[in-house]
Amino acid sequence: MDNESETQVDSSASGRRDPGWKYGRLVNEKDLNTIICIFCEKVTKGGIYRHKQHLVGGYRNAKKCRKCSKHVREEMEEYMSSKKNQKEQMNMGSEYVNEDLFGLEDEDIGEEINSRTNVTNISSGGSNRGGSGGRTFSSKKPRQKGPMDHFFTPNAEMVVQNQRNGKMNQTTINDAYKKEARERACTLITRWMYEAAIPFNAVTYPSFQPMIEAIGQYGVGMKGPTFHEVRVTNLKKELALTKDLMKDHMVEWGKNGCSIMSDGWTDRKERTLVNFLVNCSKGTMFMQSIDASSMIKTGEKMFELLDKWVEQVGEENVIQVITDNHSSYVMAGRLLELKRPHLYWTPCAAHCLDLMLEDIGKLPNIKRTLERAISLNGYIYNRSGLLNMMRRFTGQRELLRPAKTRFATAFITLSRLHEQKNNLRKMFTSSDWLDSKWAKEQKGKTIANIVLMPSFWNTIVFCLKVSGPLVRVLRLVDGEKKAPMGYIYEAMNRAKDAIVRSFNGNEEKYKEIFNIIDKRWEIQLHRPLHAAGYFLNPEFFYDKPEIEHDADIMSDLYKCILRLTRDPAKQEKVVAKVSLFTNAQGLFGNELAVRTRKTRAPGDFVFDDDNLTWGDVARAAGAEEARFDTRARARASSSIIPPTRGIASSSRTLPSYSLIDEDEDGDMVDSADEEDGEGYKCGDGNDDDDDFVDLEEE
Repeated sequence: MDNESETQVDSSASGRRDPGWKYGRLVNEKDLNTIICIFCEKVTKGGIYRHKQHLVGGYRNAKKCRKCSKHVREEMEEYMSSKKNQKEQMNMGSEYVNEDLFGLEDEDIGEEINSRTNVTNISSGGSNRGGSGGRTFSSKKPRQKGPMDHFFTPNAEMVVQNQRNGKMNQTTINDAYKKEARERACTLITRWMYEAAIPFNAVTYPSFQPMIEAIGQYGVGMKGPTFHEVRVTNLKKELALTKDLMKDHMVEWGKNGCSIMSDGWTDRKERTLVNFLVNCSKGTMFMQSIDASSMIKTGEKMFELLDKWVEQVGEENVIQVITDNHSSYVMAGRLLELKRPHLYWTPCAAHCLDLMLEDIGKLPNIKRTLERAISLNGYIYNRSGLLNMMRRFTGQRELLRPAKTRFATAFITLSRLHEQKNNLRKMFTSSDWLDSKWAKEQKGKTIANIVLMPSFWNTIVFCLKVSGPLVRVLRLVDGEKKAPMGYIYEAMNRAKDAIVRSFNGNEEKYKEIFNIIDKRWEIQLHRPLHAAGYFLNPEFFYDKPEIEHDADIMSDLYKCILRLTRDPAKQEKVVAKVSLFTNAQGLFGNELAVRTRKTRAPGDFVFDDDNLTWGDVARAAGAEEARFDTRARARASSSIIPPTRGIASSSRTLPSYSLIDEDEDGDMVDSADEEDGEGYKCGDGNDDDDDFVDLEEE
């Protein structure tokens, strides 16, 4: 007891408040790490924290004192437990806190740092030795983060945004070191991507750089997410985040309206699956995927399915329901319009255009040319040696070019054949071909005749003249960025104009093609929403005064106002505001509004009283477009309409042409003169027109 009281006095005198000092003494007053237990004379070298573990017992790193009295052990255990609770209360953000340092007195912290900052003597023999026999490396302890760092650590997304805006570009003396450290980190990141087969464009995702910034803010020693955290914990967090995002979209549905999109496709098990999505000015939100195999053939069943989704989203919020042109969908759409008189059923524009291309492909001359092109491709691609020969002559260019739809692929492949026309002719007249075994086969001779046949290439040029503009419109409506509702009408007009110019106005050459286009347009594709969107698009309206005097367009506009605006008083108000738009009065005549007619989204314009916006009128006609993009042209060679994710879009997976390898019947040799292949471009110095006939997709 004398030793105990003596130590307690020494502890008090030296200002040490930890009760563990009452039951231990220092071997050397200058060494706080080496303590002798007053009960068993056991020497511990881990500081006061390790000494308390020795007294309490049950710790892996300290042997339990056999002579310590029960009340001392209980005192130490209670003290250590209280300190642990204090640490947990102070730990407000574990990712910013070094949890091992909380609950320790000054001496404990010093001991913890000393125990972690090891000095290692490395000699050539691999053992620790003193003196000059080895080199000494010391690891410096990084700055410790406490609970206050949680409040002062900047948001990772904001840091990335500031870096992009150039607000954090500051040169320091550590730039050389940072460059080396970054290269080392990038090497490890990319190595992980290679091992996990992660696509390279993943580094362009908006979430990538904030992830890197958050890791850097944590500092040294961060442990990555576990399999369970990725699969369960954080997946649930993302689900909750998506539901929160859905709430914002639902508010937008009620405020400005929305479109329900039905996107059907067939999986490998031949099941018919239907994806339901809802599009509004905030973007497109995936809702659910349904196995519709048992109902896709019945119009009444599909009507019940569509009607259920209208009820779920809210009839008052729905402007239109978009489906493909399957007969069951057509019937379901008509039944839906009968039951719901204030919304539209709209067939998928991409599907309609694909059907146009299919009808054009059934014309005898075009059908025969497509079959010959398929036979040519099939013969080459089914023979690896011949395929390698073809690639040598074409400079490694392929003859096949897949597109988003079946018939677009066929016509784009014709474009590739026309591009390689001279190279293919060189190949089939070269010694490589003539000396090969394929030149002696009957099939090979037939294929060579096709390539050397003038009528084959003439018909390809004809196909490109009539299909090129339609493929461009197809790319417009099946794009990914924004809804093209206000552009389809103009796009179809320009496509037909491009076809007329490509034949120099010779109606006999394109009359049959126009009959096919007009039939599909009038019966399926054309809807009042398209005409209203065209009328309410300032990019076209103010450049073409004749739009206002087009009886069909004006009729469709008023049909939309009557159908989509239920309140008669609001109908009259919308009509009155439309007159302001047509006369460019009020805000529409403002200098800034005039200057930005071709660059701003229509919904951005606001009426004078701020109670009714241009977006209200546009949405009433179904012409609302997502505001996260503008109509600015991305580059001179791109389409006059940016590639968009339209409300008429379709990502249906359709079967492609199979490569057929068989003999052709009949005489394929034609001595007709060849037509200039450049004619299908039909350019007149206007880049807008060329955009509709360029078959190559970026």
